[in-house]
Amino acid sequence: MLSRRLLRVKVMQMVYAHHVQGDTDYKLVLSEMQHSVAKAHELYMYLLLLPSALRKMAVKKIDIGKQKIRPTEEEKNPNLRFVRNRAILQLEQNEQLNAYVEKTGISWAKDEEFLRTLFNKMLSSQLYQDYMNSPEDSWEADQHFVYKYLTHELPSYDMIYDYFESESIYWNDEVQFEMSWAGKSVKQLDGTNGQTLQLVGLYKDDEDKEFAENLLRKSMAMYDEGFNLIKKYSLKWDPERVSLMDTILIVMSIAEMVSMRQLQVKVTLNEYLEISKYYSSDKSHVYINGVLEKIVRQLFDEKKILPSQLQ
Repeated sequence: MLSRRLLRVKVMQMVYAHHVQGDTDYKLVLSEMQHSVAKAHELYMYLLLLPSALRKMAVKKIDIGKQKIRPTEEEKNPNLRFVRNRAILQLEQNEQLNAYVEKTGISWAKDEEFLRTLFNKMLSSQLYQDYMNSPEDSWEADQHFVYKYLTHELPSYDMIYDYFESESIYWNDEVQFEMSWAGKSVKQLDGTNGQTLQLVGLYKDDEDKEFAENLLRKSMAMYDEGFNLIKKYSLKWDPERVSLMDTILIVMSIAEMVSMRQLQVKVTLNEYLEISKYYSSDKSHVYINGVLEKIVRQLFDEKKILPSQLQ
């Protein structure tokens, strides 16, 4: 379910930790990466559970209002559109989601105070107001609201990023990405398939799983070889003073180019340059690009990179 770029980031984090901590056992590092990917999947499941948790909070609010000695007219005749949202009710029936909850025990119940804050923000949002007051009462309107909430409204809350990042160090980089995936799953509901809808797995497919594991293995195995190439072509920089992150990104680029010959070199270089802009210093991408241009020429001359990769 993670994009190739996020899989590269996961590998980068593992290789970095491997060097800082001195881990040399590929199987141990691989196990840690698999755990990191599993945590990303857990975040996706948490987000799919959120609309239901908010709906149940709305039900509780309505029940409390009706039990008052002097309820207001609105409390006596509440707008039930959200608590009857057909897309949310379908998600609540999903066999795969319920099985995951039963297996892992994940729930929003332990964070009722934070959930209440999210609930109140939703109630005051324009998206919610428009949905509740719209004359259209349809499956499509219900689905559209849940989709827009997960992909547009929720990502606008700074607090949601702070919350998830405080819950797990594995969730620092992918909250918005997982919101998008949760939204895509809601979009796949058709009004009848909620119970059996197949949710996304740990990886998009076996090819992505193999890509991540192979990249991790090759990056660890080729580190010394890659570092020697960096020393050879870092004419303006002392390679011993180059940041570990920059070194790792260059080594990963080399490992990917020589071990995955079905990928275009341009794609690989662009991916690591973009990653460096987020995870390294402001000028790192200039250094990485300059060194890799020279390394690519050598690898091509040595036939470690195919002509088809440069097209």
